Amino acid sequence: MPRDPEAALPLRHLRVLERGGGVATAYAGKLFSDFGAQVTVLEPPGGHPLRAEPPLVDTPEGPQSALFAWLSTNKRSVTRLDGIDDCDVLLDGRPPAERDAASPSATITAGISWFGDGGPYRDFAATDATCRALSGILIGTGPVEGPPSILGGIAGAVVGGIAAFNAVAAALLSGAPRRLEVSIHEANVAIAEYQAAQAITHPMVERRHGVNRFAPSCPLGVYPCREGWLGVTIVTPAQFRSFCDMIGAPEVGHDPRFVVGFDRLAHVAELEALFVPRLRERTAEEWFEEALRRRLPFAVVPDMARLLATPTHRARDAFATVQLGERQFEGPTLPQRLTRTPPLTGGRAPRPGEHDGQPLPERPRRKPARPAGLPLAGLRIVDLSMGWAGPLCTRQLADLGAEVVKVEACQYPDWWRGVDPRPAFFAERQYERDLRFGVLNRNKAGITLDLTTPEGAALLKRLVREADAVVENYAREVLPKLGLDYPALVQERPDLVMVSMPAFGGSGPWRDARAYGSTLEHASGLPSVSGNADWPPTTNQLAYGDPIGGLNAAAAVLTALLHRRETGEGQHIDLAQVECMFPLVAPWILAQSANGSAGPRLGNRHPRMVPHGCFPCSGEGWIALAVTEDAAWPRLCAVIGREDLAADPALAKARGRRAREAEIEAAIAAWTTEREADAAMAALQSAGIAAGALRWPTGLVRDPHLRARGFWQPVERPWLGHHDQPSAPFREAGGGPYAIRRPAPTLGEDNDAVLGGLLGLPPAERAALAAAGIIGTEAIPVAQRKSRAAGQ
Repeated sequence: MPRDPEAALPLRHLRVLERGGGVATAYAGKLFSDFGAQVTVLEPPGGHPLRAEPPLVDTPEGPQSALFAWLSTNKRSVTRLDGIDDCDVLLDGRPPAERDAASPSATITAGISWFGDGGPYRDFAATDATCRALSGILIGTGPVEGPPSILGGIAGAVVGGIAAFNAVAAALLSGAPRRLEVSIHEANVAIAEYQAAQAITHPMVERRHGVNRFAPSCPLGVYPCREGWLGVTIVTPAQFRSFCDMIGAPEVGHDPRFVVGFDRLAHVAELEALFVPRLRERTAEEWFEEALRRRLPFAVVPDMARLLATPTHRARDAFATVQLGERQFEGPTLPQRLTRTPPLTGGRAPRPGEHDGQPLPERPRRKPARPAGLPLAGLRIVDLSMGWAGPLCTRQLADLGAEVVKVEACQYPDWWRGVDPRPAFFAERQYERDLRFGVLNRNKAGITLDLTTPEGAALLKRLVREADAVVENYAREVLPKLGLDYPALVQERPDLVMVSMPAFGGSGPWRDARAYGSTLEHASGLPSVSGNADWPPTTNQLAYGDPIGGLNAAAAVLTALLHRRETGEGQHIDLAQVECMFPLVAPWILAQSANGSAGPRLGNRHPRMVPHGCFPCSGEGWIALAVTEDAAWPRLCAVIGREDLAADPALAKARGRRAREAEIEAAIAAWTTEREADAAMAALQSAGIAAGALRWPTGLVRDPHLRARGFWQPVERPWLGHHDQPSAPFREAGGGPYAIRRPAPTLGEDNDAVLGGLLGLPPAERAALAAAGIIGTEAIPVAQRKSRAAGQ
């Protein structure tokens, strides 16, 4: 629905100054400005560097950046600091070595950089691709033999921008002055955490299996239909049987060779030979409608024109008009759909220096500060989520100091504890040994409640009375059936903030669609602009949508809490996780809307930087590098010993190099193949060339920069023993990372502390609940669940 113009803007009381270039800083600023904050961009002489970033649109003033315009909606632009003082927030995107004290005073200062304010990589030249290479994201995508496939665009910077917003929003909630440091590199490690955790016990995860093939499941990719492309993700045995029934091969669904995903991946060629021809018999739209009926996690993979025209997204106002001078085009709106105080949809981008000399508007009086300490200390969150997206949201809030109480059931624990139905899995408590659960649920308390019972539901309501927010990612119909949806819970706590995370939103024809993180990527259209031009639309990650959804959910909760602090009003948040992916696709969405075409698929090349790609090194390593400006070209040539190329005047400019890009790439590869990836990176970085070795996720634990920054923190936990945990991507400037205060809870570990301590249930009552199976500390085997259900 269109935004109500009378709806309040939750951050309208804030003044924000944005300095320095970079998409991450600009996207953090966009989150503030589109939620109503008074954001002022300080532009250097000659204009903001992003004003030259593609896609460009023709205007009467010449070509201008649609990307900059989208990032700058509802902001002010100045070229001097006079009249800019007393800010709440300074978003400083300048490199650490270039920051100075010549900025207005601000309660919260956030330095946002590729690699943070310290460590061996601090002063590295970087691009979105080289940063993501070092974050463990790129290495696993593409052909078996390589090169790994580099997703172009702004994905890494957007993730860094969300992390910066979350850190600053939490600091604002505390009210205490803070200087923060945000690493885009560390923010992107969250994308690789799943593989890093699972590959310890399943080495197949850290291997390229081919385009649109990923461990630990199969099929997981994009396939041609009679018309269009279909994104398919099959994980569970039941889903595989239903998929086989759907394509008319039920016998395959019962073949014992194909029960689990790893086994299906081992037979991927045989399986694709069966199902790919059958998928060609119907259109992608027809298969998708069938998948909706069968509750299978499929999606039509749209190109940008189709994405912009999708009725489901149009009905939710997922795209809105950006005004750039006389030009208008559409870009994604913020996905944080706060129902009471939604963000602005679209807006106008400022001209350079348009607001010079204009004083800032008045703003409401600041609220008093809470005591210093962790930013979210004193806030309590009830976590009803499972898997990756929801728990990542609550983990980030817990890392920032919130008290998070995770609620599971002995009958249905978090599925990342494991889904093995065999009795030995329960007898040996293997569900306590999954590192993925441990990484996502640290710093949380854990209780069990059977919410299908009146007693369990009543206890959850009592818990909500003592909470500030609830996060849930159940299927849409579950909580209403239990009488525990937002209308019910807000009766217990009138100022409650609650976020729900359906794949496609809580309304519309797709509201009940099942989805994994890969399904969300497929539906976002990102595969249609990824990979080589002769490839099918290309999946970039095992489950991109999960961490992206989780980080955006945290931003939504924090925004709603800031509004509540000013007004006392709580609200529900309908976060469509697919819309969280749209900012990653923004360059192509903008190009389609403004110019009628998303442009050609460039593979590992770039529309502005030449050369730009991924090159083989010795020892099976790979390195990503980019010449970000013409001045860097002769320096690259000097490093690789090709002064003849530097002396060729035809190659001095990017346009000339584009015409001979294959020749240049061959020259670079001849040099890189003789060197290990880290040695090649060091040589290139010494000349100021953006370069990053492609890390495997498990290799991130040995990364010298992350080690030097204390990013990996040792944790001891029952059943898991000693292991390393990744830190949050933000910290107090000059200090170490926020501490991991406790490991992930074992099942029901905090029943006594929460139910007895917080809610005051006496021991006899807790014992009765345990005897009835409403609470407990051990998971109930599947066979016992079925037996109990049959006896009811």
